[in-house]
Amino acid sequence: MHIAAVETLRLDEFPNILWVILEDDAGNRGLGETFFGAEAVEAYVHESAAPKLAGFDISGPEELRGRLKAHVGHQGSGVETRGNSAIDIALWDLWGQRTGAPLWELLGGRARERIRAYNTCAGYRYVRASVGQHSSNWGLGEAAGPYEDLEAFLTDAGALAESLLAEGFGAMKIWPFDRYAEASQGMAITPAQLAEGCAPFARIREAVGGDMQIMLELHGEWSAPAAAEIARAVAPYDIYWIEDPIPMSNFGALADLRRQVPMKVTASETVAGRRQFMAMIEARAVDVVMLDLSWCGGVTEAKAIAAIAEAAHLPVAPHDCTGPVVWAASAHLSLHAPNALIQECVRAFFTGWYVELADGLPLVEAGHVRPAEGPGHGVRLKPELSERPDAHRRRSGP
Repeated sequence: MHIAAVETLRLDEFPNILWVILEDDAGNRGLGETFFGAEAVEAYVHESAAPKLAGFDISGPEELRGRLKAHVGHQGSGVETRGNSAIDIALWDLWGQRTGAPLWELLGGRARERIRAYNTCAGYRYVRASVGQHSSNWGLGEAAGPYEDLEAFLTDAGALAESLLAEGFGAMKIWPFDRYAEASQGMAITPAQLAEGCAPFARIREAVGGDMQIMLELHGEWSAPAAAEIARAVAPYDIYWIEDPIPMSNFGALADLRRQVPMKVTASETVAGRRQFMAMIEARAVDVVMLDLSWCGGVTEAKAIAAIAEAAHLPVAPHDCTGPVVWAASAHLSLHAPNALIQECVRAFFTGWYVELADGLPLVEAGHVRPAEGPGHGVRLKPELSERPDAHRRRSGP
């Protein structure tokens, strides 16, 4: 594939999202995406990556990995990794545009036609207008439609569970303990905070009994003793998994915690690259391997990570609480990977601002998701986005 130009697009209204477009010499355009640090990633793409891409023939994803390999700055989900993830997603999409094949076919075929989904209970403005994963960025009190699910799990979790069941969802994810971690830097939690944090789980069980699987997200905010204390407190409510209970900087500590808690441990959207995932798996630190295509290295790394997990007899659960392109690419991976367990989605996003930005979104039906028909990952940004007054476009190449 001859890469003629590299473009980026970001919008002031969505300051966390950066889209990357690879254009070939025939005018085909592949679309990638990443999340957080959009301006910094944009600078990396044009100053460091584009000179290695524009004007060159790239045979495929493996050559791309070698061409973008960095000497420093590539461990973890830093700017280079996020930029390379978006470029990799765009390259796979460009390959699909050139061949007319959907992404799942390019990956080697599909293991299923659709996959079960769970709803992450965010609202319409969750982590949208400002930067960072913090309760100040939850968008509370700014309801823009019927799916203000974050406020709902804090105030009326039982009714929220009933609403999700009515739409076919049998699994949901919530994070009622985050505010207490912010107060103590994750070092301790009081009995009153434990009781308040457990209240949504109690309301869900009172409303729907065992018909709903509940995932607890802890966002890597807690010390190991505090995370274990939380896990014991929520255990009576039959939690399906506990996600990122501690920071992902010590897989031995995560493995120790896994042996203590009475539910599955899932990790981690914050881990990048097949080698780090292999270390986490070899440490026997997780029951479910979660990866984010925009932070782990793109489709190429995600495919490799899924294969490593399958060899260890572990399921994968692609993460997405970011943008529409990553969600679509994740849905294709979930169709392809034999060990895909469940696909994350956010109904406030895919019925809300995703529709404002893009066409060709995955289809959600009766609690299951499948990609839309079409080549590549299927998502196309609405043409008018680049003409918006808050649009920032850069192009490297002709």
